[in-house]
Amino acid sequence: MRITESQAQKNRQKVVARASKLFREGGFDGISVNDLMKAAGFTHGGFYNHFESKSALACEALDYAFRQMDGVREQMPSLDEFVTSYLSEEARKAPGATCPAAALAGEVARQPDSIKSVFAEGVERMILSIADSLPETPSAREEAVDLVCRMVGALVLARALPASSNLGRELLSTATERCRKTVMTSNRLRRGGRNPRRQS
Repeated sequence: MRITESQAQKNRQKVVARASKLFREGGFDGISVNDLMKAAGFTHGGFYNHFESKSALACEALDYAFRQMDGVREQMPSLDEFVTSYLSEEARKAPGATCPAAALAGEVARQPDSIKSVFAEGVERMILSIADSLPETPSAREEAVDLVCRMVGALVLARALPASSNLGRELLSTATERCRKTVMTSNRLRRGGRNPRRQS
């Protein structure tokens, strides 16, 4: 039976959403097309009705994951709370539902430029969002880049260690403390009246 265009689009989005989670959990090469389609509730044969290739799906799934994170940042009451949430033990244990930069940076390095471009756009939005939450100074973007590097790096390293590792917890707690200190220093500048910038 032929499905409607609307239903076909819903099916496509279901595959993208499921792939977004599975790729973050198992990597691009760790999940087969058959696994992806089965997880979404469809047969392998229907894949090419929606996507030209697995790489094409990877691009869409990666973009979907980054836009999920865009929404998370927008909903956070403050940058301080975003930092705390990003570097939490809960985030460490849930790669499929959290930042794709931390989950897939190593994987993306070995992927085609089409996937790298989507990754770059997602990281750029993260930097801009954080910079917009800092005082409007010449160093705002530089500080945002520094925060992103520390946050992503700490989460990547913590996930590479056993769940029982005290070092993993130390990495997250130290990064949280240092990043929050940076944010609080910036907030003091804002309260001091030095060019406040709209939060986003």
